[in-house]
Amino acid sequence: MNQNKKKFYISTPIYYPSAQPHLGHAYCTTLTDVIARGKRLRGYDVFFVTGLDEHGEKIQKNAEAKGETPQEFVDHVADTFLSLWDAMKISNDGWIRTTQQRHWKTVQKIFSRMLEQDDIYLSSYEGWYCVHEESFWTETQVGPEHLCPECGRPVEKAEEPAYFYRCGKHVDSLLKYYEEHPDFITPVSRKNEMVNNFIKPGLQDLCVSRTSFSWGIPVVEDPKHVVYVWLDALTNYITCLGYLQEDDSKFQYFWDDPNTEIVHVIGADITRFHTIYWPMFLESLGLREPDRVFVHGLLMMKGGKMSKSRGNAISAYPLIERYGVDAVRYYLVSEVTFGQNGTFTPEQFVERINQDLANNFGNLLNRSISMIDKYYQGEIPAYEGEVTPLDEDLHKEMEKTLVSYEALNDDMKVTEAYEEVMNLVSAANKYIQDSAPWVLAKDPSKSKELASCMAHLAHVIYEAGMLLSPIMVEKTPELLKQLGVPEELRTYENIKNFGFLNGLKVAKGSPLFPRLEEAKEIEYIASLMAAPKEKAAA
Repeated sequence: MNQNKKKFYISTPIYYPSAQPHLGHAYCTTLTDVIARGKRLRGYDVFFVTGLDEHGEKIQKNAEAKGETPQEFVDHVADTFLSLWDAMKISNDGWIRTTQQRHWKTVQKIFSRMLEQDDIYLSSYEGWYCVHEESFWTETQVGPEHLCPECGRPVEKAEEPAYFYRCGKHVDSLLKYYEEHPDFITPVSRKNEMVNNFIKPGLQDLCVSRTSFSWGIPVVEDPKHVVYVWLDALTNYITCLGYLQEDDSKFQYFWDDPNTEIVHVIGADITRFHTIYWPMFLESLGLREPDRVFVHGLLMMKGGKMSKSRGNAISAYPLIERYGVDAVRYYLVSEVTFGQNGTFTPEQFVERINQDLANNFGNLLNRSISMIDKYYQGEIPAYEGEVTPLDEDLHKEMEKTLVSYEALNDDMKVTEAYEEVMNLVSAANKYIQDSAPWVLAKDPSKSKELASCMAHLAHVIYEAGMLLSPIMVEKTPELLKQLGVPEELRTYENIKNFGFLNGLKVAKGSPLFPRLEEAKEIEYIASLMAAPKEKAAA
């Protein structure tokens, strides 16, 4: 760990392992991975964590239904998540499971501390409980039909002794934090929702223990209670760093440094817990709040949210196997604007690969390398500045793209950042048409213009390849190999170093993204979506 580097901490939500993961899980983790890789590319010291929230009544019941212990059940499902992350080339630095001993012991210490300082008190709870959402609801919220307002399933009347967290103590400081940090909740509509729907009407104290089931972390002072989901789950973001553990060096280095940028990427359904209760818990512990909670949209299917229970989930594996992981990663980043909902369709998937990757990016690489091979025996000619107005325009486009890329990524506008890179690729393809190097090559007096054209194209390919590398984890090395760039020169800094490619030898290879046969591939993907749940989960 380098104290002189800028530091960046980012997390996905910890997923609930009630069933095997699907493309919807891959969406959030892949976008977070792209952000983490982009920061590393730019020289940041990054800690990227993902994991699993493995306690609760639903897990206990699912395990019983399968004739397994809860630990056996979550162990099996955890393996499927790790396999998916491996297939999607996820580069997480941390992996946290709430059943790990390091997490258990820290949660118990946190609970005890909050109890001692009267942030937690013992009472009893009576209300309507949804097992699926693991949430209590009031009579008004469940309505006359007694249905969960989140998932629509029937709720059950529950009454039991429970510990509660005193939310009222922290409301004023929370609202002050919102005011002083306007980007804390993104998009801003989510902040308005939290204030108007939950805080202003009067925030009830939060139930933080249960006695009606046993699958959880026992409260040290009262072992018949287990720590309830959100006090257990949310603290993963600091237990994964070693908070209150023998080795807390990562916690001190990342979380405890006020200069570290801390970002949580979450789904809309858990916004309330991350933007209301989590900052309160941190205040109770005397710890800093995150800089941003980014609420991403959902990757939908025709028929609604992708989920195993609906039977409309699609597995990432057959897509990766058939089209390559980079194509799947690119689709997830580019098709749905990060922060908005979007719908997965076979037509859009095939179109993205064909239009963006095969026709635009792949075509630029193939044409440019072929011309350098033909006109200069494979050696990239020297970059000698801008020779023509077309060169000047392309150079400005390269500089503008780099500035936009960094600014948009820093503002979590990930989709827009990579759209800027593809716009540069489009501009380079237009530059070829406007420069007409095949005409320049026939006129000996235009040799300087031709050399400049090839040098500019080579640098555009380098810049686009490097900027897309957080998505293109497998194709980028292949691209840079075709461009003839040795390992030691593959740096972010060289994007600004016009001329460093002078004299390198290109090596034409196979197309990075072969064009797909549209009708055939759409039919194939549609067949995956129509598969029975058992097949889709494979």
